[in-house]
Amino acid sequence: MKPTRVRDLLALALLAAVITWLLVRTLYGSLPAIPVYAGASLYVAAVIEAILAFVIRSRVGKDEIGEGPGRIHPITVARSVALAKASALVGAASTGVWIGFLVYLLPERAQIRAAVEDTSGAVVGAVAGVALVAAALWLEYCCKAPEDPEDPGEPAA
Repeated sequence: MKPTRVRDLLALALLAAVITWLLVRTLYGSLPAIPVYAGASLYVAAVIEAILAFVIRSRVGKDEIGEGPGRIHPITVARSVALAKASALVGAASTGVWIGFLVYLLPERAQIRAAVEDTSGAVVGAVAGVALVAAALWLEYCCKAPEDPEDPGEPAA
């Protein structure tokens, strides 16, 4: 499985931002207010994935991956990679959505009072999306299998 490419995540975020901006530009008057905590659930996922990354990284470093007591099963690590890949996509899309809102809201703050109130919720959501992407990429990196050490009797190439 290939690592997640940052450029793919950026492309997804840009696409989501453009689509959101177009929709918000048309429908902003009929949308409900954005609460400050609207994107906060992504912080919880980011923290959980960051903790999982440190646990797996520690276990990989101690060669505690495999079957048996006190070890992490390889399937669990593979599932963690799948979680990381999915979370990176969700985080990128969410970041794009919140950035799309911000692109609309920031210029409108002088004319629309609701835009001032909605901006803080969009900023919290955008930062949460970036945090989730960062945690997901860190988890994916920590799940990599270590390189096989060279045979000490064999000369280095």
